[in-house]
Amino acid sequence: MNTAATLLLALDLVGTFVFALSGGTLAVRMRLDLFGVLVLSCAAAVSGGIVRDVLIGAHPPASLADWRYLVTAMVAGLATFRWHDAIERLRNPVQLFDAAGLALFAVLGTDKALAFGLSPFAAMLLGMVSGIGGGIARDVLVARVPVVLKAELYAVAALVGGGVVALAAYLQLPRHPAMLVGALVCFGLRYMAMRHGWQLPVARPRD
Repeated sequence: MNTAATLLLALDLVGTFVFALSGGTLAVRMRLDLFGVLVLSCAAAVSGGIVRDVLIGAHPPASLADWRYLVTAMVAGLATFRWHDAIERLRNPVQLFDAAGLALFAVLGTDKALAFGLSPFAAMLLGMVSGIGGGIARDVLVARVPVVLKAELYAVAALVGGGVVALAAYLQLPRHPAMLVGALVCFGLRYMAMRHGWQLPVARPRD
């Protein structure tokens, strides 16, 4: 494995770990047992990638074919179960890592979909699914409205980041610089949304 591939794998596993922390934290808040914490951790970490891989025909999904993904998610779940209070105090750093994981998953998901022959538009959508699918699965498992549907710009940030990669592919621009720019745009948009409370308009039903 070359240096670039090793770095991408390491970043992917970091993103997996941080997304798993979000699942484990929610599970502890909902007073689930150890098994429940591990289930939510794994769901948050790998569901988006599994959905993407199934849709593009990448069998078996990467997170199931490579044991390191599930092990990373489980380690994060165990850490959350054991040191929940300490992780809660690191809320802001964890949110930043979450934004970084979102950016990484969005651009890697888009790039993988393009490699499997999907159109740039479809690849952009699957990049977004890679980034937000885990959060949706996590929230559905505890019967609450997915945070990605009502929080500050989250899915939109993933869509824009993936869109940069897809547009670059359509224009036949260099792949890796486009992925870097897409990740930075996604991260920057998500960070600014968290900092300033940016979000899409919300419908106001009449009383």
